[in-house]
Amino acid sequence: MNHQPAKKYVLGTVAALLLAACSPAEQAAAPAASGTAVAAGNKKIAITAIVEHPALDAVRKGVIDELKSKGYEEGKNLTVDFQSAQGSTANAAQIAKKFAGSNPDVIVAIATPSAQSVVTATKTIPVVYAGVTDPVAAKLVPGWEASNTNVTGVSDELPLEPQIDLMKKLVPAVKNVGYVYSPGEVNSTIVLDQLKAKLSPQGINVVAAPAQRSSDVLTAARSLNGKVDLIYTSLDNNVVSSYESMYKAAVEMKKPLVASDTDSVKRGAVAALGVNYYDLGKKTGDVVFQILNGKKAGEIPSARMETLDLFLSKKNAAAEGITLPEDLIKQAKEVQE
Repeated sequence: MNHQPAKKYVLGTVAALLLAACSPAEQAAAPAASGTAVAAGNKKIAITAIVEHPALDAVRKGVIDELKSKGYEEGKNLTVDFQSAQGSTANAAQIAKKFAGSNPDVIVAIATPSAQSVVTATKTIPVVYAGVTDPVAAKLVPGWEASNTNVTGVSDELPLEPQIDLMKKLVPAVKNVGYVYSPGEVNSTIVLDQLKAKLSPQGINVVAAPAQRSSDVLTAARSLNGKVDLIYTSLDNNVVSSYESMYKAAVEMKKPLVASDTDSVKRGAVAALGVNYYDLGKKTGDVVFQILNGKKAGEIPSARMETLDLFLSKKNAAAEGITLPEDLIKQAKEVQE
C-alpha cells in the first residue's frame, strides 16, 4: 500500500457551485463543537445498525471511541447495547421496540432503515441517527435545522457534482452509468433520482438495476453487461454488504466500479470519493456526548460531513480494464497497489 500525501476534498473548494447552492440553514447544520467536560454518572446507550459491513462498523467504532475520549468508557461508566438487524427491516422494527422499552439515555441508529424504525418506536428517548443520506426525505426530522423533537444526527449525504467529475476523469467518454440499488432503501432511491437529474442534462444515461436482497446483487450487476461504461455505487446497505459480487461482475464486464464509500476500494472499487465513516462516527459520538451532558436532541441541528476523501486502487483498476490517471493519483489520500 502506497500512502500518498494526505489530501482532502474540502467541499468549498471542490466546486464553487456547491457553495452557491447551500442555504444559510444548511451552512449552519454542523453542531457547535462541544467542550471536553468530564463525563459524570453512569450512562446507557443503545446502538443499532441495519446490517454489519465495514462502513457501518466504522461508524459504531467512531461513536464509542469519541465517547471514550470525552470520559464515557464502556465497562466503566458507560453501558453499550449493540444489535444488528442483519439486513432485515422486520428485525430493525423489533430491535427498535426493544430499545424503546429498555429506556436508554440515547439510541444511536445507523443507516436509514434502522433510523426510521427507531424514530417510529419512540418519541421521547433521544435518537441520534448516523449514516443517513437524506434525513428529511426519510422523515426522521422536518428539516436540517434543530428539529425540536427527540431526533438529530449526522448525514452521509454526498454532493454529486464531485462524484460525477470523478466518473468523467476515469472514463472521459462516459455515456451510460450503471447503478445497482435496493428499491426498499429510501437512501438508495434518492441517490438514483439525483443521479438522473444531474446526468441527464449532460447527455449521460443512468441504467438502474434493482436488487431486492443481498443475494440478488450479482445478478443485478451482471444485467448491466453491454449497457454501461462504468458502475456507480452509493452506500446502499445490500450492495455494500455484497460488494465482492459487484467486483466479480465488474471484472467479468471489464467496467470500473466507482464507489461513494472509501472502504469499498479494499473490496473491489477502482475509486471512491466519500466521507470517512469513522470520522462520521466520531462526529455522531460528539452529538451523543452533548445529549448525555444535558442538551436536548431537538436543540442540535442535523449535520453533514465537511470533507471528502479520495481512495484509489491500481490493482482493481487493472482487473476492471482501466488505467488510473496520474492527476487523480496525485490527489488521492490513499492509493492501494
